[in-house]
Amino acid sequence: MHDIRWIRENRDAFDQAMTARGHAARAAALVEMYEARLSIQNEMQRKQSERNATAKAIGKAKGSGDEAEAQRLMQATADLKADVQRLEEEDREREAALTLELAGIPNVPAADVPVGADEDANELVRQVGDVPSFDFAPKEHFELGEALGLMDFDRAAAMSGARFVVLRGALARLERALANWFLDVQTGEFGFEEVNPPLLVRDEAVFGTGQLPKFSEDLFHTDNGFWLVPTSEVPLTNMVREQIVDAADLPMRMTALTPCFRSEAGSAGRDTRGMIRQHQFMKVEMVVVTADDRSEAELERMTNCAETLLQRLGLAYQVMKLSSGDMGFTATKTYDLEVWLPGQQRYREISSCSNTLDFQARRMNARYRPEGEKRTRFVHTLNGSGLAVGRAMIAVIENYQQADGSIIVPEVLRPYMGGLEIIEAAKG
Repeated sequence: MHDIRWIRENRDAFDQAMTARGHAARAAALVEMYEARLSIQNEMQRKQSERNATAKAIGKAKGSGDEAEAQRLMQATADLKADVQRLEEEDREREAALTLELAGIPNVPAADVPVGADEDANELVRQVGDVPSFDFAPKEHFELGEALGLMDFDRAAAMSGARFVVLRGALARLERALANWFLDVQTGEFGFEEVNPPLLVRDEAVFGTGQLPKFSEDLFHTDNGFWLVPTSEVPLTNMVREQIVDAADLPMRMTALTPCFRSEAGSAGRDTRGMIRQHQFMKVEMVVVTADDRSEAELERMTNCAETLLQRLGLAYQVMKLSSGDMGFTATKTYDLEVWLPGQQRYREISSCSNTLDFQARRMNARYRPEGEKRTRFVHTLNGSGLAVGRAMIAVIENYQQADGSIIVPEVLRPYMGGLEIIEAAKG
């Protein structure tokens, strides 16, 4: 959510930012709505002051025995009260209309974000690791998984439809091993607190993190008013909703392993085979709540945490700085980590780390009071995948495949796999 007062004072900068994001320049219309509301508020205050003065005059009129004047003043007071109530209702309506407009406007890109309409304008920051070479034609993960008898899309489709999978045996354990290892590193080395949050949330929670009202079609909704979380960013970030956080408790670094649910609206025909784009998947999320002068440093730190996991898995990847047109709605700056998939012969996203500044905090009214200051400030919030478990498993399967279709288990995961070194075809 934007600060309308900032827009009012920085109209050209705001319009330029919206143009960079592919949105219409709207500062003038927004400021007009805001100033119309200010006019109503000023009129309301004038009427209230007049009402107070008239109410005091009633006593004087009665005290002097001028009952007719007292009656006239009482009627005037009642009329002014009705005017104030009417203006209050009009102010609430104008506030709601302005809030709705602001709620549908994306965040302003940071100064160093490349300007462009889509992913073609993304900037390569660095490439890390060596792309593996094979003396055979590498297969995609679903070919390997199905051949092993441990990945079943048909049975999943029979019970749930497209974009679901059943994992069995060693692959089911591999997914669990990755998730547990991610959590252990995040909590044991990187200083994140593990949280086990709800998977069903109310409207205000998904509004706070920016999914509502604009992206409701991307979510799953229950028939009794809950939303299934598209990522644990939603409940983790809402931990500070309507709170004034102690400055001494910042930064708050939280992580959670949860199922995530996405409708994949608009993805028809994309990644229809395999596990790349599913309605349900596991993800370890990182969320940071910090002071307003620390979020840029926290974004670099968070990105490094995600990179470290990929490095320890021995996976080649690249870091992309997303363009103004490719960033998510709430982000001011985003780094995507893209891991190399031999079966596709291309890099695919496995983590997205974003700084939202105070954009989400304003929607949630999440604040902190800096030491020595009386006034509160909005916190800054960040989120990132650390990592997407299903996509990490895809990367391991494809990068560690052997000619016979078996999968070598990376050394860091073997303690979580009961010492298993190679995943082979299911027996029986």
